[in-house]
Amino acid sequence: MRLTDARFREKVAVAAEAHGILAGIVDAAGVEPRLGSVVLPPRTAGTSVVAVVAAPLNPLDLLIASGKFHSARHEAPYVPGSECVGVVLDSDCFPAGTWVYAECHASPATPGAFATKTLVADQDLLALPDGLDPVMAAAVGNSGTAAFMPLMENAGLRPGESVLILGATGAVGQLAVQIAHRTGAGHVTAVARNSAALQRLLPLGADAVVDLRPDEGTEELAARILAASGPVDVVLDGLYGPPLEAALKACAPRARVVNIGNLAGATAEIPAGLLRGKQITLSGFAGLHTPLQDKRSALNWLWGALTRGELRVEVRTFPLSDLPTAWRAQAESPHAKCVILPEGARRAPSSAERTEHTMPDESES
Repeated sequence: MRLTDARFREKVAVAAEAHGILAGIVDAAGVEPRLGSVVLPPRTAGTSVVAVVAAPLNPLDLLIASGKFHSARHEAPYVPGSECVGVVLDSDCFPAGTWVYAECHASPATPGAFATKTLVADQDLLALPDGLDPVMAAAVGNSGTAAFMPLMENAGLRPGESVLILGATGAVGQLAVQIAHRTGAGHVTAVARNSAALQRLLPLGADAVVDLRPDEGTEELAARILAASGPVDVVLDGLYGPPLEAALKACAPRARVVNIGNLAGATAEIPAGLLRGKQITLSGFAGLHTPLQDKRSALNWLWGALTRGELRVEVRTFPLSDLPTAWRAQAESPHAKCVILPEGARRAPSSAERTEHTMPDESES
């Protein structure tokens, strides 16, 4: 008799508990993850074992799994997942029961976040503030820092300045709109392909929206951006390619442009005269190459804003057994944050259930 999907998942889960941990496994480049069992490496000094409660699915996870990412490629099967919120089970640094945010550097040797448990270097853990919902805390981790740090630290956004966000309807872009608005930007313009999703950004803090149109030239797009925003002081660019070329034409003198992605193309034509004539600063930000401790201030701002109810994040949750479904949803640009919940870890903790903890060397640098 053929097993139903539910019975199959239950059987796999039982086997995983007996022989290892339940996890999503990518067997080869370009292949969707499957549910299976892996053995967690033994914990050593400087690492902690964490029970995963909520693990966001990021475009980065799909890009690495595709085998096309410039900074990481895995030839052997591995458990993906670049971040999570969870509970410490075993550690020399954190008391058992501590709720933490973790950055996971998945590889064939060390499982990532899409598992019931994971092994994380202590330097890649931050204790969560008390009273914070773990799913929401996870949802603003990678996406929130990729919005906050380029805007506030790289570009140095100042109150009253005009901000342009290219690729505004994704998880990072939606948070960027809210961050710019909350920190006093004078005007926020959102640019993306999906007109309906763009309209939903207006209540979040966007002052104007500009839809990307097929076969439109950069001059036409630049004119529409200027009409919507006026000269732009800061550009957060998640698209690159022609949209960036248009945005540069709409920049004010001494504008700061920070690239965080290239969904619209891997190359862009940047006229030297335009760059020098407007004295534009063009830089890049990569969260993968930024240590977690450097993200502490950004995460504290994001978590504080969440606690005060100042950020809205649309979250779609999936049990770990439905990781392939979530994988396909993320590939289709869901305009929401997909978060994986290992079975039995759906409920947010009450403050009484949490353990307060201060990491060593907590002083501000």
